[in-house]
Amino acid sequence: MKKTCCTIACAFALLFPKPASASTWTIDPDHSNVGFSIRHLTITNVKGDFLKFNGTVELDDRNVTRSTVEATIDPASISTNVQKRDDHLRGPDFFDVAKYPGMNFVSKKWSTAGKGELRITGDLTIHGITKEVVLHAEPFTREVKDPWGNIRRSTSATAKINRRDFGLGWNQTLESGGAMIGDEVTIDLEIEMVRKLPK
Repeated sequence: MKKTCCTIACAFALLFPKPASASTWTIDPDHSNVGFSIRHLTITNVKGDFLKFNGTVELDDRNVTRSTVEATIDPASISTNVQKRDDHLRGPDFFDVAKYPGMNFVSKKWSTAGKGELRITGDLTIHGITKEVVLHAEPFTREVKDPWGNIRRSTSATAKINRRDFGLGWNQTLESGGAMIGDEVTIDLEIEMVRKLPK
């Protein structure tokens, strides 16, 4: 299986080589945030985060539409600051982390919008189900050197998904009408990256 995956990866690399102007960046989880919010009891928003994630961005500043991003999130690292709720979210009613230990995003199209906004279209896989989503991202910041000589950049991005599209359909009906939790989930990303220098 590993040999087959490596063969496919090599074939893609040959068919779609990294542009000469592209630079490789690694997402820094210590200075980034993967957050979400969802409606509770129809009256307020409950927020949470995923604490473990990683990813790589191939950024082409000359032609940003040729850039790519791949990221993986550990659903077991979910945190809403309520242990009982987090345990429920990790269980079979929601993420079922024992069966589906990873969530993935792989971009397939980058485009620009007004005021430099980026639209990053890609495949998001949650709970074993893959759907196309669009990230609305701010322009990447300028490069900054940190005190240890690392080169860094950052961006922020948002997206909205319907949790039912990914098989996360658990809910309860309220006596007053409506549902305990909403279907729409807002994803909020704060991403800081470190440039990977060629060897």
